[in-house]
Amino acid sequence: MAIYDYTDSNIKRASEILNAGGVVSFPTETVYGLGADVFNAKAVAKIFEVKERPFFDPLIVHLYEKIQVEDLAKSITPMADILINHFWPGPLTIVTKKNSKVPDLVTSGLDTVALRIPNHPVALQLLKETKTPIAAPSANPFGYLSPTTAKHVDDQLGGKIDMIIDGGSCDVGVESTIINVDGEKGIILRLGGTSVEDIESVIGTVDIGYAAGKPEAPGQLPFHYSPLTPVEILNTGEKPDFTEEGVVFLLEKEIDVAFPEERCEILSKDGDKREIAANLFSALHRLDKRKAKKIVAEPIELNGLGKAIMDRLKKASKRRGVHER
Repeated sequence: MAIYDYTDSNIKRASEILNAGGVVSFPTETVYGLGADVFNAKAVAKIFEVKERPFFDPLIVHLYEKIQVEDLAKSITPMADILINHFWPGPLTIVTKKNSKVPDLVTSGLDTVALRIPNHPVALQLLKETKTPIAAPSANPFGYLSPTTAKHVDDQLGGKIDMIIDGGSCDVGVESTIINVDGEKGIILRLGGTSVEDIESVIGTVDIGYAAGKPEAPGQLPFHYSPLTPVEILNTGEKPDFTEEGVVFLLEKEIDVAFPEERCEILSKDGDKREIAANLFSALHRLDKRKAKKIVAEPIELNGLGKAIMDRLKKASKRRGVHER
């Protein structure tokens, strides 16, 4: 699969593929998505087939403008309206009651639909050109590391999809935060690129709830976002043992002690959470290619985006023992 540069002609070509029932990978500010026309159930089924994604795991629908919510949702609650006006376009997905136009396959049979407007010029131009909402999970095999570059997509799915548009590296680097807005109080279903603190500054205290059985939103399964190499997270205050052989290391920031640079990925020069989030999946992709015995990761402080980053690391570490190369 060739990777296509971001040009007007390639955006037009991608929109034609989507309107004809194909699947296209495109960049967002969070990660690269694998998109299909949301109203074409046969095209949406290709997403599940390509990703080998279980049909009980619902998809996020990407929009170009707020008015498109009316094509997908029964109504916009006051809480949803506040969040939309404050955070869209951006890395926040709202979950609300769907209308009958949305195929059940998109929502895995749930009566709710997950919606967002991405904050990326390529995604927005593609959505505008295509003239239809696009259902798009991350463009990677189910459960594996999310892609933050076009090459990540090509390495994992290149031979299975119709087109990859290269829009550079993703700025945010972790998936969107997902919040259910149907009740009187917001419920965070997935931590992500919009911090809990930022959300609470707008709508007040929210709950954090995860599905006990069938997922209500993407990313709620016990393990997810995983490299093939087992991941071990150090305890707070615990130092990496750089003498251990066959191990590679994921470090939060630059350190002032001797360390094996060839076996380490440093996420940020000074521990900046936005930089860590943007670099997380790319660093894990590089470490995974080393085919080491394990990846030892430093924990990230649980404030701001640190909560979402640790959520991804914990889900990756829980996949230990079921990896296959």
